[in-house]
Parts: sequence; structure tokens; C-alpha cells
Amino acid sequence: MSMDRIDAVVVGAGAIGLAVARELALHGLETLVLEAEAGIGYGISSRNSEVIHAGIYDAPGSLKATLCVAGRRLLYPYCETHGVGHSRCGKLVVAATPGQVETLRSIERRAAANGVEGLRWLGSAEASELEPALHGEAALLSTATGIIDSHALMLAYLGDLERAGGSLVLRSPLESAVARGDGFVLRVGGAAPLEIEARILVNATGLH
Repeated sequence: MSMDRIDAVVVGAGAIGLAVARELALHGLETLVLEAEAGIGYGISSRNSEVIHAGIYDAPGSLKATLCVAGRRLLYPYCETHGVGHSRCGKLVVAATPGQVETLRSIERRAAANGVEGLRWLGSAEASELEPALHGEAALLSTATGIIDSHALMLAYLGDLERAGGSLVLRSPLESAVARGDGFVLRVGGAAPLEIEARILVNATGLH
């Protein structure tokens, strides 16, 4: 069994794993992505809603809210420069009954506290102009919300990774990782088993 030494290993070639690996490679680290499946994005990344979230609902001041807003602001320009299919289509959050109007106002306040731009409060008539089938008391329009081709995004991340000198190995499940010294010793299975010494190890293997 051969032993290779590398700066960084990312386990999991979904959207998060590829994004992290891309960033490591762009910072000059020799980076390898291990993926157990036969292609990228076979796990959680193939089961998402493909929504670019504006940052409306997360608790103000939380890491999730901060990263959602900052990430969304970076994502639209990235899609434009890398040819990733997307649409800044917006979203309506609706108060269907009078009793829901204050709840909608609280959502508006939370979104504003998170720094979400492009919010518009719409009365019933204005909301119906945008969506004739809609019947409600009021609506909050989020113009920053969009949709994205998540597989195209992962392909763009992979392209950046490879141009920066990183690589992806498919059908290569991580079987074990042992902390040793200032890094990790990884045992990788598959058709050509090997051991890798990595200074940095990132677990991006999904939900489970």
C-alpha cells in the first residue's frame, strides 16, 4: 500500500466540499478531494431546493444569518462570471389572513436586522398584480431571493479547484482517519487503496 503526503484532504465532493477545496487550492495548498460515489454531488447536494436564500428567517447576529447574507452577495457575481445558470426571481412571503400581518411584519424586521436588501412591503392589490392567483392581506417581496443550477455551480467549483492544482478522486471512500503529530493518516478504500498523510482534513461528507 503506497503512502502519499499532501497539504489538505477534503472528504466529500458536494457543494460544500468542493467550495472548501477550491478555497484551499486557491490559497496555494496542494488539495485532494475524496469522493466515495462515482460523481460529484450525489448526496445532500442533489436533494436541495436550489434556492439562493436572501437571509430572511435566520436569527439576527447568528453565524447562519451572517454567512447567508454574505454568501448570497458573493454568489450572484460568481454565477455571472462562471456561466452558472441562475435567476434572481424574487420571492413573496404572504400574510393570508389579517391575523398573519403582524407575523409578516416581524419577519420583515428580522430580515432588515440581518441586512437583507431589496425588501418591499406590498398591499393586497400590489401583491395580486405580481401574482394574480394570490389572495391575501399583504406580502413581503424579497427581490434578493433566487434559484440556481446547483450541479453547474459544483462543476464551476471543480473547474476552479483543478485550475489551481487541486484534484478529485472518485470511488474512493475514506475508511479511517487517525490524528498523528501535526496531521492525519487516512486510509482510503476503493479499487486502488492507499494511505495519505494530510496536514489538514475537512469532513464534508453530508448529513450522516
